[in-house]
Amino acid sequence: MAAKPFASSTDLSAKQQTLEVLADGVYALTAEGDPNIGAVEGEDFVVCFEALATPVAAQKWLGRLREHTDKPVRYLVLSHYHAVRVLGASAFDAEVIVAHENTRALVAERGKEDWASEFARMPRLAEGADSVPGLTWPTLTFSDRMTIDLGGDRGDLVLQYCGRGHTEGDIVAWLPRHRILFAGDLVEAEAALYTGDAFHRDWSTTTLDRVAAIGADTLIGGRGGVSRGAAAVGSAIDQTRYFLQVMIREVGGVQERGGSLKEAFERTHAALVDQYGHWPIFEHCLPFDVSRLWDELSGVERPIIWTAERDREVWEQLQS
Repeated sequence: MAAKPFASSTDLSAKQQTLEVLADGVYALTAEGDPNIGAVEGEDFVVCFEALATPVAAQKWLGRLREHTDKPVRYLVLSHYHAVRVLGASAFDAEVIVAHENTRALVAERGKEDWASEFARMPRLAEGADSVPGLTWPTLTFSDRMTIDLGGDRGDLVLQYCGRGHTEGDIVAWLPRHRILFAGDLVEAEAALYTGDAFHRDWSTTTLDRVAAIGADTLIGGRGGVSRGAAAVGSAIDQTRYFLQVMIREVGGVQERGGSLKEAFERTHAALVDQYGHWPIFEHCLPFDVSRLWDELSGVERPIIWTAERDREVWEQLQS
């Protein structure tokens, strides 16, 4: 059987973007399984959450946002370091770029490699790739929790680290006044998980427990639609957790029997495809997911850096 087209290299059709006003001054842009992005108005400024892959792509989002507010962007909050989330940052002209301290360290350690890897995996997201001026560096970091006073009667925006998950540095943004949570890629709503840089055991247990304990009534995950109501929020968290649990069960079982990485991929694919296979980026993500989990269960504590060359090697090994 011939190998499947690499990652999302043939996914070139435009996605329908939907801008939703979730509450007064709270915005989310979703796009049929493409990365989500959001914004929160303060009294005289805006906090933006995520930056998309390029300044060209980010300018289009900002054009939509400017139909609702002309306040300047004071804070740009980055949930984690992945290129398709951060390399559009220069378009925002933000006074402050905020991320977890681990995210800054990861940019230094593997930002260049991740840039090349993600743009090759998802070329459609890299619109105007030559507009990226360089790596995006946070100018303000924190370790556990940070609160932004939105001013007036708008309340606070709480940035929180819930533990290792999708990466070592994922943070969420919580609006207690509206009970709205921007969860980044710690939660996906009807979209497959990318776990190539993950800590599966932490993510599937304590990290998601902390996300759930926040008690959101509305949740914007990293991909997929907005989850409205406690039941929908719970469902999004549960489907994320179950994906991870199935992976751990299947990959761990193959390792215990002395099987191969290829066998682990095939068994994991078979166990997940009926529930998740029709969701965005499932086939794209799973080889990288299983490869990282295989390493993790073998005692490789931190994810091996993905390069464009390593991506192709793993893909050809598992998706052929």
